[in-house]
Amino acid sequence: MLRYDLKIGLLPVRRYIKEPPKRIGIFQSDYAVENKREIVAYIKEKYTDGQTQFADIDFLNEEGMLYLDGDCEKVISYFKEQKIDALFIINCNFGNENAAGIVAKNLGLPTLLWGPRDTHFEGGIRYTDTQCGLFAISKQLRRGNVPFSYINNCDLCSGQFDEGLRSFFSVATMLRNFRNLRVVQVGSRIPPFRSIMYNELELNERFGTEVECVNLGDAVQELSRIYEEKQPELDRDLARLKETFDCGALDDEYLKKMLAVVWYYRGVAERYDCNIISGECWTGITSAWGANPCLAMCLLAAEGIYVTCEWDMHMTITNVLLLSASRGKGKPIQGEFTTRNPQNKNSELLWHCGPFPLEYKADDGKKPYLYNTKPSFRLKDGTYTLARFQCDGGKYYLLGGKAETCAGPETFGTYMWVQFCDLDAVERKLIEGPYIHHMTEIPGDYVRELKEFARLSGIEYDAMEE
Repeated sequence: MLRYDLKIGLLPVRRYIKEPPKRIGIFQSDYAVENKREIVAYIKEKYTDGQTQFADIDFLNEEGMLYLDGDCEKVISYFKEQKIDALFIINCNFGNENAAGIVAKNLGLPTLLWGPRDTHFEGGIRYTDTQCGLFAISKQLRRGNVPFSYINNCDLCSGQFDEGLRSFFSVATMLRNFRNLRVVQVGSRIPPFRSIMYNELELNERFGTEVECVNLGDAVQELSRIYEEKQPELDRDLARLKETFDCGALDDEYLKKMLAVVWYYRGVAERYDCNIISGECWTGITSAWGANPCLAMCLLAAEGIYVTCEWDMHMTITNVLLLSASRGKGKPIQGEFTTRNPQNKNSELLWHCGPFPLEYKADDGKKPYLYNTKPSFRLKDGTYTLARFQCDGGKYYLLGGKAETCAGPETFGTYMWVQFCDLDAVERKLIEGPYIHHMTEIPGDYVRELKEFARLSGIEYDAMEE
């Protein structure tokens, strides 16, 4: 099951130089403690919500700060007991690079480093040198092979800090879901779709991806059971469907068989405790069951259950990354590069035969309809992030970019027209690079998060437009 909640371990650190009863001048602890109290209180008050919780180290000493190497094991054990998902190292003066490095290395979690701008200058004395310590801590993290994110040395209440921290929440969510991913695969790749081949063993060995395979014969047996046992529920669903969609000339039996697929995938998601499924949607279910599954993909998105098209595992993983970047607030769209806009040389049709989330339909006054059994409607206007996770020759890439919707000809299926700066260059990148035309989109701009995720995961990031 994908998770979007986070518990962040807050690790305030300061420099310790033994000068009893208290050091005066530079690195005097009073100023570090002042920084710590303000920062931790601010973070907890501003960023705690239903998805985000924090664990501090106030248990450790009167200051609630780490400054002794000998206390590292206590902090590590406590954070493990708290089951934190990520670590935030907060440098409150020059800090303790060794202690910060020990804790981060032993926890092995997504790690963020930041410290506030130095503001304590009195009588020619600097009291904190926070920025200087950030350089030292970063080198210790590198020596410990700890991938980490960084917010530039800035004021606590600045937009730079807010953007950086919220972006880290998204990246930490991406990393956790990616490293613990379990995908249910229904059916097998059909012969024409060689472009979506993937290496299951390599995904497992490199990233821990688990693929649970469901036999298509078993799927059809389950569909038959659902259709036989759930007629009252299917009748109810049919009435709702006709209120929502123009179903044309399709008869009730066929429509209910399509709605049985909704119940089937819902059961798969529950049985395997997952909400991401890689589905075979061309000849298998259609031939064996006698109804297309595209409608189910569209309707299930409203429940947070996502079924990707055409057994494309790399697109399925991309869905997870964008879902995680939005922390579950957005829904992935499977719009493939399809055709150029005849009215605009830098506009492309992002299209697929029905799986887009219905809640993203454009507010154009038109009722969505079933074209050849496939949901059909245009997506609402706005900014969308585009991405594709891809392997080529044993190397993994993450293509990312963003685009604005634009005007274009009306067509069937689920679609949107988007505007690029230089579509020729984008087209050439897809042709010459390792990618295929299948893409995943989500409302909003998550390019920054895609870049940071790729950097921390050892995956090569590739900008869709330079």
